[in-house]
Amino acid sequence: MKKVLFLCTGNACRSQMAEGILRDLAGDQFEVFSAGTHPTRVHPASIKVMAEWSINISHHTSDFVDDYLDAGMDIVISVCDDANQLCPTFPGVIEHIHWSVDDPFVNWSDEEHLLRPYRRTRDKLRARIQEFLGSRD
Repeated sequence: MKKVLFLCTGNACRSQMAEGILRDLAGDQFEVFSAGTHPTRVHPASIKVMAEWSINISHHTSDFVDDYLDAGMDIVISVCDDANQLCPTFPGVIEHIHWSVDDPFVNWSDEEHLLRPYRRTRDKLRARIQEFLGSRD
């Protein structure tokens, strides 16, 4: 089974949502992880908008990318430009994919009136992941 790592800067929003979406859409086709170049914590707004799709990411942790360097990743997908530039070199033959996805971060609140950018990001990630899965058939 191939291992996929989603990478962004804080591992709070985009990479966390992408991890949850790929797990949901691909089932046991991949082992899926996420990490950040400067990890913080999983954003409560990300948790909330994913729950709207019945995808629970509340148990996810915000991890440092270096923790995955020797974990045998097959595919690394950076979902922000900063992380793409700061992505370390993984040993072995790694497929590196880059998606430039806007950061939905406003502040650490999950109030309803602040959720629109998180929903937009979630929707974009789902479309990219569906394309990714379609290209693997």
